[in-house]
Amino acid sequence: MPESETKLITPQPRELVRRIKEYHPPLGDRSGVRLDFNENTFACSPKVLEALGSVSRADLTMYPEREHVERIAAQHLGIKPAQTLLTNGVDEAIHILFEAYLDAGDEMLLPVPTFSMYEVYASATEAQLIQVQSDDSFRFPLEPLLRKISPATKLIAIANPNSPTGQAATRADILRLVEAAPHAMVLVDEAYFHFYGQTVMDLVGRVPNVIVARTFSKVYGLAGLRVGLLAADESAMTWLRRVISPYSVNALALTCLPAALEDQAYVDWYVKEVLSSREELYTALTRLGVKYWPSEANFVLTRIGAKHKAFSVAMHNRGVLVRDRSSDPGCDGCVRITVGTREHTAAGIQAMEASLAEIGWSPDEAQ
Repeated sequence: MPESETKLITPQPRELVRRIKEYHPPLGDRSGVRLDFNENTFACSPKVLEALGSVSRADLTMYPEREHVERIAAQHLGIKPAQTLLTNGVDEAIHILFEAYLDAGDEMLLPVPTFSMYEVYASATEAQLIQVQSDDSFRFPLEPLLRKISPATKLIAIANPNSPTGQAATRADILRLVEAAPHAMVLVDEAYFHFYGQTVMDLVGRVPNVIVARTFSKVYGLAGLRVGLLAADESAMTWLRRVISPYSVNALALTCLPAALEDQAYVDWYVKEVLSSREELYTALTRLGVKYWPSEANFVLTRIGAKHKAFSVAMHNRGVLVRDRSSDPGCDGCVRITVGTREHTAAGIQAMEASLAEIGWSPDEAQ
């Protein structure tokens, strides 16, 4: 057959891959006040920049080694180095955990709405994803989750505090799940721990089916370096280390993380700033008549109603980015607003007042 008549055939991926729910982050031009991704809205610690400046050209020629930094992180968290695994952001942590534990015939329980990447990575496995919807209060759906536990339950994922709702499961809630499903791994994703102040990290090594995730993208301001962490019993860590790439955490992240952990004064300052800002945002939302859910994290979920898209666009036109979460289960008409420094929150409130007026919004629309 002549080359011009050859029919080109594009090889297709696995069926599971074709079924994966796509994640579309609102990237592109993010100039302005970034109240959309729950990032640190200010900056990382100045000690991080000092560490970054110490990197030589020769340092970049070598493959990164994370073990010595894992020892530092373990000491900071009060756990053993053998219970600590640094990852390329929490996204990789979730991915390798699901790859290690979810097989055909298994079930994964997921309270929703929650962080989108749990569903994305779960759908790349052959396990069955069982979503458990929270009620209108967005409180942690403990009893519905307990009713869904079966012999096939292999993994339960809990974002605590949860995104996009800001709600938290209590320690008692988590312990009931752990005890009800000793045959399942229970992931407690504490990405927003610093704004909440409560943790189950002390269960690591004592309760073999508890795995805790942390990120350094939020309070530490290292989202661009992509570094996260899994903490688990040594028995689980054996399999997680087998799945992960040995070089997935880059050399710059490994150089900067110890400096970030060392500067506790900076972390304390930023947390205090966020908590003060969150109260100011609550006051403004109440004054404007915007429904919101009290949050344990560095963001607040609001209900704008049918004009949620127009509101998000109007805010963007004023140089303030917010995150439309209306497509999340149970979140119709909802917009999430990140809480950063008081300066950024003040700018967000000013833009919100003008945007609501521009779109002709009234509190009745969000009922």
